[in-house]
Amino acid sequence: MKQERAARTRRVLVQAAAEELDRNGYEGTSLVRICRTAEVSMGALTFHFSTKSQVADEVQAQGRAITGALVAQVVTSQVSPQVTALRAVMELIVGLAALLERNVTVRSAARLSRERPGEAACWGSAWLPAVRELLEQAWRDGELHPAAHPRTLEALVAYLMTGAEAHIREHVEASVRDGAGAREPGLLDAGSQLKQIWQLFLQGAGPAR
Repeated sequence: MKQERAARTRRVLVQAAAEELDRNGYEGTSLVRICRTAEVSMGALTFHFSTKSQVADEVQAQGRAITGALVAQVVTSQVSPQVTALRAVMELIVGLAALLERNVTVRSAARLSRERPGEAACWGSAWLPAVRELLEQAWRDGELHPAAHPRTLEALVAYLMTGAEAHIREHVEASVRDGAGAREPGLLDAGSQLKQIWQLFLQGAGPAR
C-alpha cells in the first residue's frame, strides 16, 4: 500500500514538474512551485527528489521514453512494403509534432534540452538516430536525388522540428495567457503543416528522373 502511494505521489510530482518547467523554464521553476502544483508537501517531494536537477532529469527521461515509443512504432511500420524509408521519416516528424503539441512532458523535455545542455541526454537523442538511419536507408534504396545527401536532410529535419517546437510553444503560451488553458488536441495541427512541407520538399529531393 505504501509503495503504491509513493509511486502515485512520484507520478503526480513528475507531471507537476513537467507543467511548471514547460511553462516557466528551468530557471523560473522552483521546488516550491512544483509542490504547489502537485498539492504535496516539500517533504514528500524531497523523499523522491532531493534537488530540482533530479526532478528535471526525470522529466527529460520520461519525455525521451514517450518519444522513443513513437520512434519504435514508426520503425516497426516499415515491415510493410508500402512504407518506404522517406514515408517513415514523414510519419515520424508528424508524430513528433503531435507529441510536442499534446504532451507537456515531451514539450518540457525538449525545452530542458536547450536550457540544460549536457546535464542530461537531450530530447533529440530519442529520435535523431532513427531519422539518420531512415535517411541512409532511403539513400541506399534510391529514394533520394544524388545531391540530397542524408546528413543534409538530417539537418533539415532537425531545423523543421526546432521550428515546429517554437511555433507550438508560441501558441500554447498564448492560450495560457488568454486564460484558455492548454489547447485542444489537433487545434494547431502542426503535424499536418510539417507533412505538407515535407511532401513539397520531396518533390525536389526525390530520385532524378
